Parts: sequence; C-alpha cells; structure tokens
Amino acid sequence: MRLTVYTDYSLRVLIFLALKGEELATIAEIAGAYRISRNHLMKVVHQLGIGGYVETVRGKGGGLRLARRPGDIVLGEVVRRTEADMALVPCFNPDDADCTIFSGCALRKALVEARDAFLSTLDRYTVADLMRPRAPLRKLLSLDNGAGSLARS
Repeated sequence: MRLTVYTDYSLRVLIFLALKGEELATIAEIAGAYRISRNHLMKVVHQLGIGGYVETVRGKGGGLRLARRPGDIVLGEVVRRTEADMALVPCFNPDDADCTIFSGCALRKALVEARDAFLSTLDRYTVADLMRPRAPLRKLLSLDNGAGSLARS
C-alpha cells in the first residue's frame, strides 16, 4: 500500500503544529522546514481545517495551530480522510465486476484484510506518538529555540 503525497504532507503538517504547541505557525514556515511547496501545503492545510484538525488565526501575526490536542488526533482517522481511494484493486468497487474470477476470488478478501489491518494499526497511534523523540524532531525542523515546547498532548 502506498499513501499519497497529500496524506504525507497532511501528517507532516500535524507533526509540525504539534511540536509548535500553542505557538502559531505559517504555511511558509512549514514549507521551509520540510523543503516542500507552499502551494501544495495551502490545499492540505485548508482540508485539515475543514476536517477540524487545524485552526487558523487571521490577521497580522496570524497563522495556524492544532485545533485538537495531539493525543486526540488518530492517524487512521486522518489517513481515511486524506486518502481519496483506499481500494487497493479495482474490484473493491462493487460496480466493477469486470474481473473473470470476481465471484470466486479469494485475493480480494485477503487484500481487504490487509488494508483493514493497516488502518487498524494506524488507529493505535496519535499525532502525540509522532512527536517522539521531541527534541531531535524540533532540531531537525529548526524549532529548537525552545518556543512552543509545551504542546497540548
């Protein structure tokens, strides 16, 4: 299974904001820390806001922060929301019965179990788990100035 770049960026944004704590971050700051496109992040952040994971503060000195505590954001939930298509093969869609062995296929059952196991594993982790080890992550993201170190967990 392969997650999309969109999901990867969504998880990175959540990690960054969790490490910032209550301190506001900007899209430019996040893009710079990860060396990724601001344009891509704008859509990601917008959708994370719609999903209730991120809140934005408008105006001068505005920015973004987590809308929920890191310990309340479950990875499986985020992945389900950000991945447009969790169908590993076309026959997961009931309207697609083009496969010759569709009615007697055991492969589809095995792949459904594998996908569900993948998501079940992610359901056991939260953004708070992704913040560990905290100090090295803050340093790697140039957040090691000590600000925002009291994140809600």
